[in-house]
Amino acid sequence: MLAQNNKETAFLGGKKIGGNNPPFFIAGPCVIESEELLQTVAREVRRISDKYGILILFKSSFDKANRSSADSFRGPGIHEGLALLQKVATEHQLPSLTDIHTAEEAAIAAEYVDMLQIPAFLCRQTDLVVAAAKTGKWTNIKKGQFVAPEDALHIADKYRKAGSEKVTICERGYTFGYNNLVVDMRSFEIMRREGLHVVFDATHSTQLPGGGKTSGGDRRMAFPLARAACAVGLDGIFSEIHPNPPEAKSDATNQLYLADFENFVATALKIDRLVKENVQ
Repeated sequence: MLAQNNKETAFLGGKKIGGNNPPFFIAGPCVIESEELLQTVAREVRRISDKYGILILFKSSFDKANRSSADSFRGPGIHEGLALLQKVATEHQLPSLTDIHTAEEAAIAAEYVDMLQIPAFLCRQTDLVVAAAKTGKWTNIKKGQFVAPEDALHIADKYRKAGSEKVTICERGYTFGYNNLVVDMRSFEIMRREGLHVVFDATHSTQLPGGGKTSGGDRRMAFPLARAACAVGLDGIFSEIHPNPPEAKSDATNQLYLADFENFVATALKIDRLVKENVQ
């Protein structure tokens, strides 16, 4: 039986996810730059969520703790950043998500957001995974660039043994030599076949990590990669979006233009519907 037809379903943000249900989306600017930026993006995310009747979690990071350079912008910090993210998400009636980096941050962030996210480089940090599970919030765990899809099962198992089933595993590409990533489309089938809820990170998968003081990337590749991932079968799609990505303070080369986000969503939904309706 193909993974698209599995029966692993759950409720996230009042919507049913997994199995043959439509994907949910995670979208927002990479890092909290200002309230004005959050308001601009959240307004469009809310409009698209209403138009297509889909769940979109509004995402932004209060701290980019793994920047290539010590001189890079990191964000406003945990308390100011989370308060601002919560304010904007509440105003636009959007569930929200942010990254955490330590076990202590898990408990703090859980007071402000609906879903936590563990960055790829930290996916195997046991204390962090356990702390996220113990908050009772959903957690999106980025699969490290060094982790095979079969090994992601151990990460999910660690989370579940801490007392929660509310976990998604996020594919974001695998290290392919120096300064490059490749997405193995088999990983979606492998992980979903084992009952995992799988999210595809369409924008970070286009990164060209390292290679200087900032990571490079090619946002144009996010569209074909997302189409391919939807054709294999997934449960959610992650993308970072910005009104003017070249001016963004983080991930300037791989965030999507906000103006392109609706087309990105509509295309993904069409492919997802076609695949899930026709796979036996």
